[in-house]
Amino acid sequence: MIPELFALALSASRRFHLFLGLMVAASLALSACQPLAAAPLSAGSEASAVQEDASAMNVAQVENVAVTPTSAFPERPRYEPGELVDYIAQTGDTLPGLAVRFNTSVAEILQANPFIPVTATTMPPGMPMKIPIYYLPLWGSPYQILPDSLFPNGPAQVGFDVATFVAEHPGWLKDYQSYVADANRSGAEIVEYIARYYSVSPRLLLALLEYQAGALSQPTLAEELEDYPLGYRRWSHKGLFMQLSWAANQLNDAYYRYRTAKLTELTHSDGRIERIDPWQNAATAALMNYFNNLYNYPDYVKAISPDGFARLYRDLFGDPWQNVEPHIPGSLTQPAFLLPFEPGDVWALTGGPHTAWGTGEPLAALDFAPPSKSAGCVSSNVWATAVADGVVVRSEIGQVMIDLDGDGDERTGWNILYLHVASNGRVPLGAVVKQGDPIGHPSCEGGSATGTHIHIARKYNGEWMPAEGLGNGILAFNLEGWTARNGSRPYLGTLVRNSLVVTACTCSNARSFIKSDRLPLVKPTPVASEIQQPAP
Repeated sequence: MIPELFALALSASRRFHLFLGLMVAASLALSACQPLAAAPLSAGSEASAVQEDASAMNVAQVENVAVTPTSAFPERPRYEPGELVDYIAQTGDTLPGLAVRFNTSVAEILQANPFIPVTATTMPPGMPMKIPIYYLPLWGSPYQILPDSLFPNGPAQVGFDVATFVAEHPGWLKDYQSYVADANRSGAEIVEYIARYYSVSPRLLLALLEYQAGALSQPTLAEELEDYPLGYRRWSHKGLFMQLSWAANQLNDAYYRYRTAKLTELTHSDGRIERIDPWQNAATAALMNYFNNLYNYPDYVKAISPDGFARLYRDLFGDPWQNVEPHIPGSLTQPAFLLPFEPGDVWALTGGPHTAWGTGEPLAALDFAPPSKSAGCVSSNVWATAVADGVVVRSEIGQVMIDLDGDGDERTGWNILYLHVASNGRVPLGAVVKQGDPIGHPSCEGGSATGTHIHIARKYNGEWMPAEGLGNGILAFNLEGWTARNGSRPYLGTLVRNSLVVTACTCSNARSFIKSDRLPLVKPTPVASEIQQPAP
């Protein structure tokens, strides 16, 4: 049972450490990159200076903070090794992730916060903590651009109509048309498509298009941006669809690398290294990485400042920090999942943790292949099955999405994506399925697969859940007690249950075989009145 203190979350919609980020607003302007004058930026003494209702703070209130021209980013004090600093838990925080960011250990964090149980998964957003910190130089901006709950295509995006929003603006996007993904699509439909499949907020994508290409305000697309409106100049990524695909992929990769404590620093175009502020959040880290991949240092500083992308987003959609609703709760757990094939069957684990959609992070997916006498893309009569009860909210070429909370919206609750599902026998849209029910046959449909298999991945409230979990196995993909572990690179890796280990291999050798040893479902015997008599 989780102690009550651990379940405590602050009622204010804006956390105290956000205020501390806002304190550097003036220091990040393009022509005046300056730190606060010796002001400590850790929560605690500063927190007492804010008004009681932290949600009332906004950028305008801190634009007149006095600064001294020293460097591009504010300097935090040089902490003593192991000094305890104040921290307010953010959405999706885990102890292993915090330990990496603050250059400390899980054991030390637990010692400083005895109310946190050793079995804790995700921290409750808004929970005050003490964290031992070990100084690391070259910290970057503490200013937070966007809350994590507005990054994925999750609950906060329910009810947002992309087409209506685009039509209300005079920019070139409302008249844009292109033939992509086997259909002629409008600009709004392309944004919706990318948002849906990558699970990235459509508001975020629209704001990037406006910031970089005036998509909502400029009647015509500048000639130099016609092929590459988001600035990624590669011949393979011409046009709006491919540019947005690249952008969503870049954003996801950085967001989930920060989530799993793999992204801790940025190297800028001029060679300088910026270690991401340990109080920073995943959505801001993703945007920092994105703009760093495109811009020189001065333009990067402008983009991540309060007067850059954040101002534009606020102008389009209002203050993102008002009434923030965290999308990852404290103590999140995965429901009980079955292996995705029938009891008694033996399949091969052909892909360890790898990308759910696109390339790079998140490594949220696993691949399973049925037994076959032939290699390659061959038809299969065996069934992939539902890992949990739910309703089918996506059933199209090569893929099925099962919504486990039954509300019919894949942006909320737990969802399971199946990829490479054959068209023949695929479960229809709207079907209600139970654990173990047939979903469809494995195939090569719906992607660039080179062999018949099923690819499965998890989402919670629009956020992909890495297969290995969020650190030290926290929230690892668990299928009948088999938990996923990363390998030395994507597609390698293992499933582990007690002392048993299954090793991923496309060769489908004995070490990769895994058997569903659950008992077959016993269907109830029909009563006499239900038994169908043969026709005379």
